[in-house]
Amino acid sequence: MIEIVEVGPRDGLQNEKVLVSLEDKAEMIARSIAYGARRIEVGSFVNPRKVPQMAGTDELVAMLPRRDDVTYIGLVMNQRGLDRALEAGIDEAGAVCVATDTFAMRNQGQTSDQSVMGAADIVRNAIAAGKGGQVTIGAAFGCPFEGEVAQAHVVVMARKLAEANPREIALADTIGVASPGEVDALVRAVVAAVGPIPVRVHFHNTRNTGLANAWIAVAAGARVVDASLGGLGGCPFAPKATGNVPTEDVVYMFERSGLATGLDLDRVIEASHWMEGVMGGPLRGMVSNAGNFPGVALGKDI
Repeated sequence: MIEIVEVGPRDGLQNEKVLVSLEDKAEMIARSIAYGARRIEVGSFVNPRKVPQMAGTDELVAMLPRRDDVTYIGLVMNQRGLDRALEAGIDEAGAVCVATDTFAMRNQGQTSDQSVMGAADIVRNAIAAGKGGQVTIGAAFGCPFEGEVAQAHVVVMARKLAEANPREIALADTIGVASPGEVDALVRAVVAAVGPIPVRVHFHNTRNTGLANAWIAVAAGARVVDASLGGLGGCPFAPKATGNVPTEDVVYMFERSGLATGLDLDRVIEASHWMEGVMGGPLRGMVSNAGNFPGVALGKDI
């Protein structure tokens, strides 16, 4: 089974120009739960002046239904953010580090090495507080400011992060530059370096390679895939970083190929159509536009 983390309420919305109300965010999350999402990135605990779409995440968490089978993830960039997340009642802290110095400085005011140390501390402190902790390596496949990122550098970062014993380590193609060949190579290298810690992947579809990258990443050993309802998404600190891989497209691809995701595709499509009304226009998901295929098989593990 392929685990899908629904990141639409946070990474999906953070760069959208249409400000979404807390009520609509709560409804988006409720619909995500209804179509089977069991880990949902609900928001970030960052400075709202820098990311206005994430204002009120504390209040949003208080609005959400508490279920033993659902994990709410909050992005935190520092200890102050973690303190806010813990007070709000988040289930899992998502820490971030960045593979290049220039992007790390723009994203969180740290060098790459400092961001690794900070992310590891966040994971350790979240675990010490009785919560989950996971970490994402941003710009793992390429940087908008420095260009190519060496595979060996990302592997070293992953090894250092593994010492904090996170739930998983994610490799993020923050600006959508990765191709299947390099995804295959990096995922295999990181899986070998950090096992048994699972590897998660996060792809943006900026250059239309996101679905292919998700497929090859799973074949290479990734166990968890991020996806965003309707393909919403982008990064405020990375030029031209457009939407994430759409949840409905990812689910269709895996389920049609015989790999279970646990998500109800028809309900994902319904939620995507509802979200179009919230955003005031069509979203990027191709399956929600074309519709489900009548003969699509239910996912089966192979």
